[in-house]
Amino acid sequence: MNDWLVLAASLPASPSGLRVRIWRSLKSTGCGTLRDGVYILPSTAASASDLWAIEKAIHDGGADAHMLVLKARDEAQEQTFLALFDRSGPYADFAQALKQTRKTLKSAAEPELRKSLRGLDQQLQAIRATDFFPGRAASAAEAGLETLRAEIEQRLSPGEPMAASGSIERLERAAFQGRAWATRKRPWVDRLATAWLIRRFVDSSARFVWLADPGKCPKGALGFDFDGARFTHVGGKVSFEVVAQAFGLEQEPGIRRLGQLVHYIDVGGIPVDEAAGVETMVRGLQAQHDKDDALLAASFPLFDTLYTAMKVRP
Repeated sequence: MNDWLVLAASLPASPSGLRVRIWRSLKSTGCGTLRDGVYILPSTAASASDLWAIEKAIHDGGADAHMLVLKARDEAQEQTFLALFDRSGPYADFAQALKQTRKTLKSAAEPELRKSLRGLDQQLQAIRATDFFPGRAASAAEAGLETLRAEIEQRLSPGEPMAASGSIERLERAAFQGRAWATRKRPWVDRLATAWLIRRFVDSSARFVWLADPGKCPKGALGFDFDGARFTHVGGKVSFEVVAQAFGLEQEPGIRRLGQLVHYIDVGGIPVDEAAGVETMVRGLQAQHDKDDALLAASFPLFDTLYTAMKVRP
């Protein structure tokens, strides 16, 4: 059986400020309500420390609160506690939102689809944050979102690579100088950022080849971000992260944080504040430049600035 935190609190009706503040804090933890003034949370929840902090805040506010740590007395009571954390309703809402987005797949413009995908990703992240006992509904939601993401990328960016399995080999930069690097034409954020990473940190003399057909990559060119390329998605990492790790750059703060941004834009995951702005900038650059060499050159100041900002962020 689980260990449970049970907070019993008695808050004054007036003044209302403390009551409202505590109520908002309790809601953010995802706790269940046993009855008015009695709240429960599994001790293993990521927000468990917040519940302890709420108990202290109530005391500091001059009200009464007591935290108990206990187990259910029997299986029936355990099931009663678990039922307070049933997230089937939010997952059903998410499934409906997923269905509505899929209906617009063929007709919606790229900005609308990407905005919808970000919204769904954030909706699912919010559910998962308080789903302390994930089950089939969580797995189905994750699978549904990944399927939709692949469908959208297939429409917007044909040839988007499937993640390969295996480990990422550590490489020496000295062996990769003055090379031709090839990727799919009309690059989006991951390909642009990876090309920037290569030129700035791996091969300062790199030349880039833009492929209409990734299956016709020139002999001797180093491919990236397409199926069968030397550098492409591996496991949960996008091409930028794979290249960074391959050349021992992944621990540098600016590159690590920039990788998180590129990852979120390319395949979703943990939201990054700058994502929407970067997408807008890259779409603008694509509209300004028909030639991919010009597009890449124009994107370099953007990624230089982002890298500097990420590097100095506290």
